[in-house]
Formats: sequence, C-alpha cells, structure tokens
Amino acid sequence: MILTGRAVGLTALGVVPALWRPSAWTVVAWLGLVLVVCVIDALRAASPRQVGLSRDVPHSVRLGEATSCTVTATNLGRRRLRGVLRDAWPPSAGAVEPVHPLQLPPGEARRLTTALRPARRGDRVAAGITVRTLGPLGLAGRQATLDVPARLRVLPAFASRRHLPSRLARLREIDGAAAVQIRGEGTEFDSLREYVIGDDVRSIDWRATARRADVVVRTWRPERDRRVMIVLDTSRTSAARIGDEPRLDASIDAALLLAALASRAGDRVEMIAFDRTVRARVAGAGGPRLMPALADAMAPLDPALVETDWPGVVAAVHERLSQRALVVLLTTSDPGVVETGLLPVAAQLTRTHQVVLASVADPVSETLRTDRGDSRALFDAAAAERAELERTAVAALLRQRGMEVVHAAPDAIAPRLADTYLALKAAGRL
Repeated sequence: MILTGRAVGLTALGVVPALWRPSAWTVVAWLGLVLVVCVIDALRAASPRQVGLSRDVPHSVRLGEATSCTVTATNLGRRRLRGVLRDAWPPSAGAVEPVHPLQLPPGEARRLTTALRPARRGDRVAAGITVRTLGPLGLAGRQATLDVPARLRVLPAFASRRHLPSRLARLREIDGAAAVQIRGEGTEFDSLREYVIGDDVRSIDWRATARRADVVVRTWRPERDRRVMIVLDTSRTSAARIGDEPRLDASIDAALLLAALASRAGDRVEMIAFDRTVRARVAGAGGPRLMPALADAMAPLDPALVETDWPGVVAAVHERLSQRALVVLLTTSDPGVVETGLLPVAAQLTRTHQVVLASVADPVSETLRTDRGDSRALFDAAAAERAELERTAVAALLRQRGMEVVHAAPDAIAPRLADTYLALKAAGRL
C-alpha cells in the first residue's frame, strides 16, 4: 500500500479533534480512523498487476538525435484504473517526462509516449515500468514494478560526415572524372586521349598512335577493389578523456569517415576492434550495407582496462589479409605504449601491407606547451614539450619502418586520415 498527500492532509486534520478533546486516546482514535479509511481506499484501487504492458522502441538511433518509446497499457481487470505510470530508463537515455497520468476503464488500452534523447553511445537497457493505482478517495493505492524488456542501441554520432562531400570531390578528381590525370605504380589503365604538351612521354601508346594520325597517350585511374582493414584499439589507452569524450569515440568517428570514403572509392572495407581479443568484427559487407554494419558493430564498444596484445593484432590482420592491403591502426602514439607494444612488431605489418597509424592528440597538451605565464605554467610547458619531442621521435621510428603516422586533434583526426588515404590512393601506394 502506498499513501498520497491526501492521506497526510487527512492525518493533519486530526489536530482539530485533538484540540477539542486533548488526550492520547483522541490521537490514537484519529490515526486508527485514518488507517482504516486508507486501507479501504487501497483495497478499492485497481490491481497494478492486472495491467498489460508492452514497449515499442526503435532498434537504433544516432547519438544526439531524438526518438521515443511508446508504452501500451491495457486494463485487464474489472475496475476502473486511475493512477500514474513511470517509464523508467537509465539517465544516459535522456528520457523526458517519463511519468504519465493514467485513466483506464476496464478492457481499454492507452498509448503513452516517452521522448528520448540519448547522451551516450551504446546499448541503453530500459528498467521496469512502475504502475501506481489510486483508490476512489485518492488517499492510498497500490504499486507494482513490472519487467517489460526493451533495448535501444545508440549509434555513433558520425559528426565527421560533413567532411565527406569535399573528400568525395577530391576522389573524383583522382579517379579521372575531372581534368586531372595521374600515373604511378599500382594504377590501372583507363582510356586513351590525344597527347598534349606536358604529358609524360612514357604514357604514349605507340601501337594506338600507329593506327591513328595523332599521338595518343594512356590515362590512368587509381586501382579499385583494394582491401582496407581498420583496426580499432579498445585497450586502456582508448579510455583516456580527450576533451569531452574518450579517445575511442574520436577513433570511431574517424573510422566511419574513412570507411565511407573507401567504400565510395570501390575498395573493400573490413574492421576489427581489438585489445586482448577481438571485440567486434565487420567483414564481407559492402555497398549500402557497410555503414549500418559498422555503426551497429562499434556502437556498444567500451574501452577495456588491459594492454593491447600487438602480436595478436598482427596475427588477426594476417589471418584476414593474404595480399597487400591498407591497414589503418586507430590507436595512440604515446611513446611508452608504442615502444613496448607496436614498435617491435611494426615490421611484420609493413613488410606486406601499407600501414597508417592514426592517433588522437590531446588539445590540453598543446595548451600547456604554449602557456608560460608563471613558474608553474613553465614547468608544465617543459613537461608537455618533452612529451611532444618523445612522440615525434617515436613517429619518426615508425616512418622508418614504413608506416604513415597521422596525429591530430579530435575534430581534425577524421579529415586528416581521409586526406592521407586519398594521398596514398593518388600515389598508387595501395
């Protein structure tokens, strides 16, 4: 049994008889009367367990977008139901006004909608639905929490998709749709055109020239159907807060932009999330199925507080790739982590594949390097400068082993990685 504010008010009215006849028996009698009335009122309330409940929620929503959960409540009892219903969700689901008034005659149903605006990526699991019914007097009632399972998958926001049109335009230039011709190792023959001053004489097709009156040259386009594997590091380093979000979230955003661009370029994209074991994998998805598959696979990922097993990463890459491919490592370039983990096995990857390491930079470090207003700030600047020098030295070692290194702030890492991919594509290094 639950009591309402009316029961409290009725109890407070006992002051009147207590003042009229002040004695302990008067107080006890009044409290007993209030208790009896409340019990009778609660017994007259409809049973909350005779309410049929169901939840209707979308399978997924993108982070930052609004959605809703619809609860259908059906009165299965013979009494009129009057009360409230609470559609409980975790705080990160962003439920707006989850408490709804409920008036249900016997046998009827109502649909109650709760607005949701999730604040975190991942699976948001709904809690139980609490139904509180009140008696005719509104003094007391009954309450029960019923388990009605529901799950909402919050997909990554993909904020970097605003950079996609400009990179696609650059891709069309590289691909020969604009008046730009590219020749290099690993390119494919596209078509013939007339020779113009400035063309590489090595591009002249002498057999075709012999059949025509004009000198003609071959044009080339970047190879298609290349393999691109994105390796997402989900170890403890991905849990570091960079700005308002973990490093992992910025890496996911960069992975989505790269995958969208590579897919439009005609390449085959795969993804694995790895720390000590494979946390997620997307393989074999192409065309319009790729981006939903990637977003769905990466949505529930959380950093694991373990060290990355880099030999395991190399084994997982070699298991999937038998020919030369582009391998993108979305991890950290912190010197201590790279020197003890990635550097010893870097040659095993670069021997066969083109490898790019993409790391999210912490803007706070740059702020510390430039702020030298007092002695404390000067020491902080010295420490930040030393850390940057060590990171630069490690990046140089990785480049010596054949890796490309991209290091940028959270809002710049995605377009910088896309530009690196386009540069490799234009140079025929995939």
